[in-house]
Amino acid sequence: MGQGSTTAATARPEPAARHHGNRHGRSEQARQAVLEAVDDLLVEKGFTGVTIEGIAARAGVAKQTVYRWWKTKTDILLDSFLQDAAEALTPPDQGDLALDLRAHLRQLAVFLTESDAGAVFRALIGHAQHDPAFAAALRSAYLDEQRRRDRLPLERAVARGRLAAGLDMAAEIDQLVGPVYHRVLVTAEPVDEAFTDRLVEAFLHRVDAAADPG
Repeated sequence: MGQGSTTAATARPEPAARHHGNRHGRSEQARQAVLEAVDDLLVEKGFTGVTIEGIAARAGVAKQTVYRWWKTKTDILLDSFLQDAAEALTPPDQGDLALDLRAHLRQLAVFLTESDAGAVFRALIGHAQHDPAFAAALRSAYLDEQRRRDRLPLERAVARGRLAAGLDMAAEIDQLVGPVYHRVLVTAEPVDEAFTDRLVEAFLHRVDAAADPG
């Protein structure tokens, strides 16, 4: 084979170039690009403005790649939100119940009101009002898991002897985080640090009074 043939052979494009518009291929990188793209588009365009085509274009993947993992844009939004929530809403363990609760409620408030994930959550809650099947999926995938995370500071405090073992955790969690969701989703009142700290102080007063009735 002559030198010209060898040069032509070495100049051929690598097989990896044949992705037909999908620069990430079928990798986890592509999946993460889609999850990041859907958050951005939701903030920019609102729920109705988000499309599978737009998500694929923003992520730099083929539409068929998106459909390998998800059936609808709502499925993508939910997965994106769940990933963000797991990363941001796991309470810290500083060895002190009051500190842990204050930090957790502050982070929950910021997450729901200031982050792109919070905008996704509000959109998903709105969609759930018109789609009972999705509402059930949202409760199962997020609300149940988040309640488990919300309980962690209380469970640790019980293990340390700071709280009574018979504490009604479900009721106390409702009183701690419920007002945050109420302001975010219903009244649109501020959910600032002073507000979340008052919720913690009210909780501590209740449990301490119950532990020392005299």
